[in-house]
Amino acid sequence: MGRADPEEGQLPAPVKPPDGGWGWIVLLGCFVITGFSYAFPKAVSVYFKELMKDFHVGYSDTAWISSIMLAMLYGTGPVCSIMVNQFGCRPVMLIGGLLASSGMILASFTTNIIELYLTAGVLTGLGMALNFQPSLIMLGTYFDKRRPLANGLAAAGSPVFLSSLSPLGQLLLEKFGWRGGFLIMGGLLLNCCTCGAVMRPLEMGMKRKMEKVQDKYEVKEMLPMGGKSEEGISTADGTKKAKKAKKSKKGKKLLDFSIFSNRGFIIYTISKFILVLGLFVPPILLVNYAKDTGVPDTEAAFLLSIIGFIDIFARPACGMVAGLKWVRPHVAYLFSFAMLFNGLTDICSARASNYTGLVIFCVFFGISYGMVGALQFEVLMAIVGSQKFSSAIGLVLLIEAVAVLIGPPSAGRLVDALKNYEVIFYLAGSEVVLSALFLAMATYCCLNWGKKAAPPLEKSLAAGGGSDTEEAESDVQEAEEHSSNNHQPAHSTDDAVAVASEEVNHVAAEEQSEEGGGCPEGDGEVLARASCNTDQTVERDSF
Repeated sequence: MGRADPEEGQLPAPVKPPDGGWGWIVLLGCFVITGFSYAFPKAVSVYFKELMKDFHVGYSDTAWISSIMLAMLYGTGPVCSIMVNQFGCRPVMLIGGLLASSGMILASFTTNIIELYLTAGVLTGLGMALNFQPSLIMLGTYFDKRRPLANGLAAAGSPVFLSSLSPLGQLLLEKFGWRGGFLIMGGLLLNCCTCGAVMRPLEMGMKRKMEKVQDKYEVKEMLPMGGKSEEGISTADGTKKAKKAKKSKKGKKLLDFSIFSNRGFIIYTISKFILVLGLFVPPILLVNYAKDTGVPDTEAAFLLSIIGFIDIFARPACGMVAGLKWVRPHVAYLFSFAMLFNGLTDICSARASNYTGLVIFCVFFGISYGMVGALQFEVLMAIVGSQKFSSAIGLVLLIEAVAVLIGPPSAGRLVDALKNYEVIFYLAGSEVVLSALFLAMATYCCLNWGKKAAPPLEKSLAAGGGSDTEEAESDVQEAEEHSSNNHQPAHSTDDAVAVASEEVNHVAAEEQSEEGGGCPEGDGEVLARASCNTDQTVERDSF
């Protein structure tokens, strides 16, 4: 995002997403970052047996490495939001790539399990968190009409990398040992820095416009104006400085808690918390469940590969469906359907007693899991808008971290106590179904009840999100208010100043005719009109 204070006289307004161009490179970077963030904590599990032998610890001790990585990925959401709002996406991602890589490199030199927790767990987990969240924010700034498809393609990085990193980790373990494997994995994570470097921020391109305004000021200073005109110019300058101070003060929020006034965001957060309690339980327990039913080890492990393979195609396909004109206004209901589909799959598979039944479960679970993964951030972007997405995703990930620490561990304890996987699948599926019903009913009753004129997501946007175009129009209106307040001093000048004004306007008109109207192309109709009105306002206020 590359945040910076607006220059004097500049209209700070968001840029219209290009929906292509360099955005496809940004999408590729987001694909890689998503793959590393979600797949890497699972891929390091191939080293656990060697770590248990070298450090003389149990499986639960080594499993904490992956748990700490995921906890850092989710729990540091607000910290990432603050850093992005303060420094921009690209610097944060570059730092995150260096931290992630250095964590794995340092882990290859550790001598005890505690040092592994601090290096591979905390340091690498923090680095991936500083990459994951900014990449999603940049994806939302580059895509608008094609955003559902972009989110689906980026989310496909998770199953693709999971199916690649696990065999690669096993190969590295056999060739170089776990220390050499960690060292090479650390080198692979340096690709996160490359992905961060391509996250070029969108800017208004107002420098040309400001240069033309400064040239006009120079022409006006060369004309014989008199005392009153100078007083008018100083008044206009003072107004612009006040506006700049107001804008910079208004944009200094490091974490925007005003999103909690958006009912759509509250509904989404509660639903997502309930969802995460049961979403990750089936794939975690699936292999052990299959082994207990008599399935061989190799065939039981292959079940996860089936889910990953289906997931690769389900996420982009769901993104394409969500981008359809008649589906996108109701994307919250599509997300509810995906969660309902996933929950019913868990419930129906609870009584599967043979390998064929488990394979059928994996096919349907892969489809529904891919749909949920492709839609979760698209719905959040639609609710809060791209300008508040950086704060929203940080707070949502923090709340999800609590659910992640409650759901799977509780399921594991129930398995140890009851020795029955069927109850766990029923419980997990019921939690996912409950989240789906809550999101659908709350969206209809709280956001759409009594407001038949607009779709549900439009109402949630009106409640607190808003689009980039609406924010641009509000900035234009504010600029016009300043110009109207300072219009009277400009008319208080004498006849000589009026003649000088006509001459300067004639010079400005010639400049605009030579440069094709003086308005920058490619910024959208609303932004172009805003830029032209800004120049005219500066010219009027200068007298």
